[in-house]
Amino acid sequence: MAYDVTGRLHEIFDEQQVSEKFRKREFVLEVQDGQYPEHIKFQMVQDKTSLIDPFKMGDEVKVTFNLRGRGFNKNGQMLYFTNLEAWKIEPASGGNAGGYGGGQQQQAAPRPAAQNQNPTLRAQPSAAPIASDDDNDLPF
Repeated sequence: MAYDVTGRLHEIFDEQQVSEKFRKREFVLEVQDGQYPEHIKFQMVQDKTSLIDPFKMGDEVKVTFNLRGRGFNKNGQMLYFTNLEAWKIEPASGGNAGGYGGGQQQQAAPRPAAQNQNPTLRAQPSAAPIASDDDNDLPF
C-alpha cells in the first residue's frame, strides 16, 4: 500500500553499500504535526537511491513510500523492524520547492483513501493539556 507525505528535507545521507547486492540511501523529512515538527527517516533502495539527487536540504517535497516490516530471529528471540521505503520524490505542490514555506503540511495518508473507511480506525481528537504548557519547552 502506498502512502504520501509532504514536508521539508531536513537531512540527506550518503548512499551505503550494505552488501554486494544491496545498497540504500536514507533521508529525513521534517513534517509539521501540531505544535512540534516530526523528523521522519525514509530509505531508498537499489536503483531508487538517486531519486533525491535533484533536491537539497530545505526543499519542500512530496514523498511517496511503502510501509515495510520484517521479522528476524536473533539468538532465539524474534525481533521486528519497520522501514518507510520511498519510491517517488517530487517537488511539493504549491510551487515552493526551493525552501520551507511554513505552510500546512500533509500528513501521511494511505492512498487510495477508499481502502481506509473503517470508522474504528479514524484518528481521535487530541486531548487538551492538563496544565499550561507555556513554560514547557520539551517537544513531547
